[in-house]
Amino acid sequence: MLPNYNASLPSRMNQVSGNKPKLKLQSYTPPALDGKLQPQATELEEAVLGAMMLEKEALSTVIDILKPEAFYKPAHNSVYRAIVDLFNNSEPVDILTVSNQLKKNGELELAGGAYYISQLTHRVASSANAEYHARIILQKFIQRELIRISTEVINHSYEDSSDVFDLLDKATESIYQLVDANVRKQQESISKLLAKAITQIEEASQQTSGVTGVPSGFTTVDRITGGWQRSDLVIIAARPAMGKTALVLTLARNAAVEFNKPVVVFSLEMSSLQLVNRLISAEAELEGDKIRKGDLRDHEFVQLNERIKKLSSAPLFIDDTPALSIFELRAKARRLKENHDIQMIVVDYLQLMTSGVEGRGGNREQEISYISRSLKSLAKELDIPVIALSQLSRDVEKRSTGTKRPQLSDLRESGAIEQDADMVIFIYRPEYYGLDVFEDDAPSRGMAELYIAKNRHGSIAQPRVKFIGQFAKFADVDYVEGAKEIYNSNKNLEPNQDFIAGQQNTITVQSKKWDDDKVDFGDSTDIIKGNPNHDIEEDF
Repeated sequence: MLPNYNASLPSRMNQVSGNKPKLKLQSYTPPALDGKLQPQATELEEAVLGAMMLEKEALSTVIDILKPEAFYKPAHNSVYRAIVDLFNNSEPVDILTVSNQLKKNGELELAGGAYYISQLTHRVASSANAEYHARIILQKFIQRELIRISTEVINHSYEDSSDVFDLLDKATESIYQLVDANVRKQQESISKLLAKAITQIEEASQQTSGVTGVPSGFTTVDRITGGWQRSDLVIIAARPAMGKTALVLTLARNAAVEFNKPVVVFSLEMSSLQLVNRLISAEAELEGDKIRKGDLRDHEFVQLNERIKKLSSAPLFIDDTPALSIFELRAKARRLKENHDIQMIVVDYLQLMTSGVEGRGGNREQEISYISRSLKSLAKELDIPVIALSQLSRDVEKRSTGTKRPQLSDLRESGAIEQDADMVIFIYRPEYYGLDVFEDDAPSRGMAELYIAKNRHGSIAQPRVKFIGQFAKFADVDYVEGAKEIYNSNKNLEPNQDFIAGQQNTITVQSKKWDDDKVDFGDSTDIIKGNPNHDIEEDF
């Protein structure tokens, strides 16, 4: 039996005639939206664009805060790009010039036409709050970028083919790129800067040693530099086998052990255990071969255990991550600064680092330039010195005449290194090239010159330090006042007349060859005539 559909429907006749009651219609409620809208502030975008076309003050303020991609609507993005183009060309910015620039860019229709551009100026009554509105737009943009980055990380995390460590690197890189591009340090007035400078000068005046930064442990170097200064990028360069790693390990050891300054060493060339063996060799003054082979005598084991006590308690950290990218280094340095308040970073060495940015690997020179700039920005951000090692080109070895001392032009792979660095130091050992003396005829055996070729805060100098190759360490030079002049003079050394005069009343006896029954020494004054305080010399 077929269902009676008519029974469930009201009769049209009944609705018209009104013999039966009308149906009561229920109000329609749309279902709740399950999706989410991205953070946005389109009304503020319109107000900011309108303010920029009305007043110059709003224009200069907003351009320093926002970039075109910060705008949510594509039309607003196009209008802002046109305003920036006019600003860069030093042209006036108003409704007509912006519309004309949009025509040149072929984006007038995309921006909504000339009528929409004119309407933007009606959305704002005053540009007084343009900066505040711009910062809200920037916050919304950062939120959208965080959502985008997080979504990409989530999607890649579900894929089994994704390498988890590569995913971590990309996530870290994206976050730090977002921070670097949008979180800027604000300018400070001269009055605040003067107050900080005076405070720093007063603190420096209380330092009797004259060292205001992280001490190097070398008297001659600290006298010139005042220690490694905050926010400085120091490049130490040399040819292979000159002792680059030995020098930075000595610098790190001196700062951490002698002055209790937390230091981190990022080693891309040697493993952490190899570096520790070098530190043990230098600290205990035992040859590296003996330590590697374990060929130590009992007294050498005692010497080793005694010498490394201070080293074991030093705030020294070593990271031997291979092929370290600048983003990884920055993330690790920030954590170490937060957790251990590190005071200096050492990178061994710069050419082994990677930029970690896709598209920069093709041109190695540009990649090295990007790395050096990033190291300088890291030094400024953490307000600590960063010491990075660098290789030199073979041009040093090709010089047939003259000195083999390196020059700034010898820095390998990029001229940006010398531009970004606050200080460039070359290691020069004439002994390596078979030369017995320096240019001033001073002996070069066991000596090294730290040639400061660039010093943004002081003078160019050539301090010298000891190089102890068997222990792979550098040490301070014990200078005696006037010793250099005496050594370089051609005068023959003359005997000490005072010493000779004191020996006139002294005779030497040999106790083992004389018989006690034949010789009666008696009182010592019989032998040491008139000089009872003089000791008897005995030859054993």
